[in-house]
Amino acid sequence: MMKFLPATAVVLLVFGLAAPTTFAKEVTKIGDIQRGASVTLAGEVVRILDEDEFRLRDDTGSVRVYIGWRNRVMVDVGEQVSVTGFVDDDLVNYFRPEVYAREIVRADGSTITLN
Repeated sequence: MMKFLPATAVVLLVFGLAAPTTFAKEVTKIGDIQRGASVTLAGEVVRILDEDEFRLRDDTGSVRVYIGWRNRVMVDVGEQVSVTGFVDDDLVNYFRPEVYAREIVRADGSTITLN
């Protein structure tokens, strides 16, 4: 027995409108992040801060992204990425929040899962 895709799915695939599932998550603007929240951010890598940290910017601001001491930055300045993680709720970072990344998705759809 043959199975067919729903007409909507076919239209999206034919016209290239289907986005990778990782980009289908609701994206939070950097200017709207809240301490302690789980977020997905999208923007440009504007600076490598350390071997395990970079700065991500969108049209509302920028934020430090920490990828964990076991990982090394695997993105380049100028690269467009999506980052899923949580916003640090530490009082020290109250005025300068930091996002602890769990997953980074490159513009080509490739996914980096972090420990």
